[in-house]
Amino acid sequence: MTHVSTLPRPSVTKPGRPGTKARARPHPAVAMGTALGVFLAARLLGVAALALLAWRTGRHPLALLGRSWDSLWYLGIATHGYGHTLPSRPGVIYSDLAFFPLYPRLVRAVLAVTPLSGGAAGLLVSWTAAAVAACGIYAVGARLHGRAVGTALVLLWGLLPHSVVLSMAYTEPVLTAFAAWSLYAVLTGRWVWAGALATFAGLARPNGFAVAAAVLAAAAVEVWRRRGKVTHRLWTGAALAPLGWSAYVLWVGHRQGDPLGGYFEVQRQWGSRFDFGRGSLQFVKRMLLHGDPFVSPMTLVIVATGVLLFALLLADRAPLPLVVHAGVLLVIAVGGSGFFESKPRFLLPAFPLLIPLARALVRTARARPRHATVVVGALAGLSFVYGAYLVVLGGKPL
Repeated sequence: MTHVSTLPRPSVTKPGRPGTKARARPHPAVAMGTALGVFLAARLLGVAALALLAWRTGRHPLALLGRSWDSLWYLGIATHGYGHTLPSRPGVIYSDLAFFPLYPRLVRAVLAVTPLSGGAAGLLVSWTAAAVAACGIYAVGARLHGRAVGTALVLLWGLLPHSVVLSMAYTEPVLTAFAAWSLYAVLTGRWVWAGALATFAGLARPNGFAVAAAVLAAAAVEVWRRRGKVTHRLWTGAALAPLGWSAYVLWVGHRQGDPLGGYFEVQRQWGSRFDFGRGSLQFVKRMLLHGDPFVSPMTLVIVATGVLLFALLLADRAPLPLVVHAGVLLVIAVGGSGFFESKPRFLLPAFPLLIPLARALVRTARARPRHATVVVGALAGLSFVYGAYLVVLGGKPL
């Protein structure tokens, strides 16, 4: 019979260097802090590039970051509540009911306890949420493939072409924060936490139900695998997951006099509906005929790259909740109509798409460090220049 020794193992020594102990691994909190520092450095450099361009054009960078496009709608809700509409053309009215309530509620809470202006309060919420999201993304990557991949995953997320949105008063950082930690809770079997965080994700954005879909899919597989013999915590988490999104959709429907269809009519007025990609194809046609030479092609490349990365994620045999989360977000982006230039922003919470790239970057960094440095430098240059152009000069809805 083989016996397992309970004695402590001797310290590991490197060949040729007797008595030298193996390098101690950093504490998990330190490793997460390092990843967060990498993310913050990337975003600060991006904001610096934007600020330089803004000042050269006579504009204030914080005003651009805090009060652009949808930010104005969210700040209006935070200050005055729901009820604002904006006629667009005959028969079409833009309503602020299209915007989910969590972000403006958080901004309102900051306004209540600080002397900040609306734009500054929105930026504080977004920047804080982006930091929390970066930590959650690191936690997911590190659990699956180690700390180096977790750090690379955070870096790539912070250097996406549209990552400038993570520094703006927008809702994507809030959604990603709840999504990342909900997915981490699923991976670690914390079902109640997963469901509760998915509830908040569903209150952040219309596509936040992708998080609930991931939790429900993982729960269903666990129930099937264990033939129904699961704890009450799993059932509780699964029940909580869709509550936030469903509650707001039903509330808007009740307010509009159509409980099941009212919210979707509000979205239709904005031009947002799921048409199985018809609107996307029409955009490509218009772009080829008379589109702008920069933003539209770049948008198309980013969305097409997202499709390719999803195929790689499937080939990588990623855990089911990550596949479902990224897949639902991708289907919404590709299959929905509306402002096509905003679709890369809709994909920002789909961070699992970057896992295959993060693993490849770590392998390259270990084998050919200079090559990895060149890749990161190129991504950073594209991110900083493109992000600054989008906000300061682009003139397109983000």
